[in-house]
Amino acid sequence: MVPINEIKSKAMPLPLPNIDTDQIIPKQFLKRIERTGYGDFLFYDWRYNLDVPDSVTPNADFVLNKPEYQGAQILIAERNFGCGSSREHAAWAINQFGFLAVIAPTFADIFFSNAGKNGIILVRLDDEQVKTLMDRSIKNPDHIITVNLEHQTVTDDAGFKATFEIDPFRKFCLLNGYDDIGLTLRHIEDLDKFEEKHNNEFWSAPKLATK
Repeated sequence: MVPINEIKSKAMPLPLPNIDTDQIIPKQFLKRIERTGYGDFLFYDWRYNLDVPDSVTPNADFVLNKPEYQGAQILIAERNFGCGSSREHAAWAINQFGFLAVIAPTFADIFFSNAGKNGIILVRLDDEQVKTLMDRSIKNPDHIITVNLEHQTVTDDAGFKATFEIDPFRKFCLLNGYDDIGLTLRHIEDLDKFEEKHNNEFWSAPKLATK
């Protein structure tokens, strides 16, 4: 996981509540054995016109396909983002598409945990604050938002400023780029010493006689 602190970027507005994990990454893509490439399937059913048999063409009206929002690293949505099943693939898809932060009033609990473990800052602001940022990004695709994790602030180039709460442990992990494996590897020297000690004691211990 890459360390992350300040994100300064245009934002992609998705003015919908209750966006569930099946909409974020449809179930047919859960059969993949790889852990990469999920960004290609983010919001698949909205992103493509699927009503034409044997044809998959981009839906030009969907925000992910609009050229003016390309390169955005911040996604803005409405309440209860990430509800539904507990698939970690939803966080993978968002992150692998290029989003480093999602701003919404509320998030589903399991998605909130999965996102934090996969390098995504989830920013909870109140409804009016989210609406302000949403409206500004809809009106002006070049509207720039800055999310600062260390200071836990959200600002923009039009005078907006707000603070957000985040669990200290999750903040520590995001700032340092630690996923669960990375957290363990911080103690690799101690683990090696323990394993060596264990092996020495095991192999040097007297063996019981066998008949």
